[in-house]
Amino acid sequence: MAHPPVEGAFSPLATRVISAAVMLPVVLLSLYFGGWSFTLLLAVLAVLMAGEWDRLTGGSGFGLSGLAMAMGLLVVLALSYYGRGDWALIALLPAALLLAVLSRFTGRGALWPVVGLFWLGLPCLAVLWLRMGDQGTLAVSCLFVAVWTCDTGAYFAGRGIGGPKLAPRISPKKTWSGLLGGMLAAAGALVLLTVFLDAGSVLLFALMGALLALISQCGDLAESSVKRRFDVKDSGALIPGHGGILDRVDGILFAAPMLAVLTLLPDIGLLPWR
Repeated sequence: MAHPPVEGAFSPLATRVISAAVMLPVVLLSLYFGGWSFTLLLAVLAVLMAGEWDRLTGGSGFGLSGLAMAMGLLVVLALSYYGRGDWALIALLPAALLLAVLSRFTGRGALWPVVGLFWLGLPCLAVLWLRMGDQGTLAVSCLFVAVWTCDTGAYFAGRGIGGPKLAPRISPKKTWSGLLGGMLAAAGALVLLTVFLDAGSVLLFALMGALLALISQCGDLAESSVKRRFDVKDSGALIPGHGGILDRVDGILFAAPMLAVLTLLPDIGLLPWR
């Protein structure tokens, strides 16, 4: 007698944890070594995200718009890697113009390809710029730790406490308790990191962790809004338990530019990587 099919060997949470455990060493090693290895990782992720964004917003993935977006992201990353961050920012403009022109041949509007270029390009440049600065490993570690612990804290606080919904029309499962839990988790994680490394002001890092957590949740909601606009559940299926690359880094895409702005502000002189 044939046995009934097994629905799944792991629970959704276990699948997410296993996927994260596989990806984490690659990310941490590239972050530690920096240089070309970290830039190469960003480049690969940028290309994959370009394809996911194009597919998410009604394109074919790596069609004309998706490939043009990917090439534009690679150009700006290369310019930034070779120390021309100013040129990299300027290069986003002709790349956006090219996407707008190509939209006439693809039968799609120019809005979403152009939005995608900046949605992905600015965070990629921010992360690379932070890593290439003084104590760049610490800067990007704070970014990753804040966003990752926020996701974890929000998940468990939302499930354990529940309560009023944060944005029911956009993301029905998110709650205010999850948002606050994520912000507290991120603040606490950066405090622990600061104490462990003796890196700077505990209060500053706690506030920064809470702020980055808040902005990362805005990124999560923003992507959820785009997915609802196009009636898509996940941006892809590359990562088991997580969906696509965009589903995994949606918070980082918003938090990275914020951390870059905080670093550039002249009055925030306590940041150890300034």
